[in-house]
Amino acid sequence: MTRPIERLLSIMARLRDPQDGCEWDRAQDFASIAAYTIEEAYEVADAIDRADMADLRGELGDLLLQVVFHARMAEEAGHFDFDEVAKAICEKMERRHPHIFGDEDQGDQKARWEELKAAERVESGLISAMDGVARALPALLRADKLQKRAARDGFDWPDSAGPAAKLLEEIDELASAPDAKRVEEAGDVLFAAVNLVRAYGIAPEDALRAANDKFERRYRAMESLADGRFAELDIDAQEALWQAVKSTEA
Repeated sequence: MTRPIERLLSIMARLRDPQDGCEWDRAQDFASIAAYTIEEAYEVADAIDRADMADLRGELGDLLLQVVFHARMAEEAGHFDFDEVAKAICEKMERRHPHIFGDEDQGDQKARWEELKAAERVESGLISAMDGVARALPALLRADKLQKRAARDGFDWPDSAGPAAKLLEEIDELASAPDAKRVEEAGDVLFAAVNLVRAYGIAPEDALRAANDKFERRYRAMESLADGRFAELDIDAQEALWQAVKSTEA
């Protein structure tokens, strides 16, 4: 019996066939489907957040298809194939878990993991602490990772007082910035906010996701209280509804 992964690889090869394949699939390249790959990863995360296991199964399949798609295009170009992708990650996982697949004891696994990753970075020719932080990451997540990389080298505030003062400084600079500098100063405000949140040991992405959910929940509640007329209300009436919704949550 053909294993499902072999069937999927065969389907992708057929879709990419130069003569008999699908016109859309044949026209794609790495860059054109990169956005779909990212989107599928977010849909996996969304299914997990909703604890929808049936949906998660489907979304994981969609994400796996993206891996197969990229691997097929790489194979056609003579770079590597799906088996080499699987082999590479197997070797990496065994290398990064010497306490499981080698003869090391358990020890401080987190510290050892970072040591092994650092050694891999050197072997790959990555020199700067900033190397390897993907530019395609969402900006909030990338800011968090860049700051953590700097913190490993000791470039970090000792407590929350420093980043709190820096955030206030950046807010003042944004308020007084000329139009040509406003985008840059706004970015500095957000970057400083990430640093402050991180100083409290909170993942910025998790914090903002929770804030988004709270705002959406409250806004929907206001719309319900306004019986479909929320947009017609003046700002004072809207604020009154906001406070009413907040009070019910409290």
